[in-house]
Amino acid sequence: MDSLSYKTTYVNADTAQKEWFVIDATDVVVGRLASQVAKILRGKNKPSYSPHVDCGDNVIVINADKVRLTGAKMDDKVYVRHTNYPGGQRFRTPKDYLAIKPEFIIEKAVKGMLPKNRLGAKILGNLHVYAAVEHPHTAQTPKTLNIKEVL
Repeated sequence: MDSLSYKTTYVNADTAQKEWFVIDATDVVVGRLASQVAKILRGKNKPSYSPHVDCGDNVIVINADKVRLTGAKMDDKVYVRHTNYPGGQRFRTPKDYLAIKPEFIIEKAVKGMLPKNRLGAKILGNLHVYAAVEHPHTAQTPKTLNIKEVL
């Protein structure tokens, strides 16, 4: 009996099969979209998933300004940040961010669903969010992924 035939194999950075996907965020709930995007970025949708390696795919999210929030979250939810100066706590709602930087809402939601370490920061670099339909990644020939069918 060959004991090497039962050896567990792990994916490393050289053997990872990375693809590009385009996801349209029009009328999709933010949390549901972010959980699916985080799963694809992490590589958990692949049979060759390794938790310690960036083996996930690259994801392009378009139409970030048309994303949906349920209930009264558009006005009641508050994003808090601090300027690191005394009295520098700042508050903004999703309605404010949709007006000035609509990509922030999706990026923040996906970042919260990734590991809080160096690997999570590296994986977040594979996420590209755009407020409009146009994106500069057409040379990578991304596949269109309908997130409404996945949910």
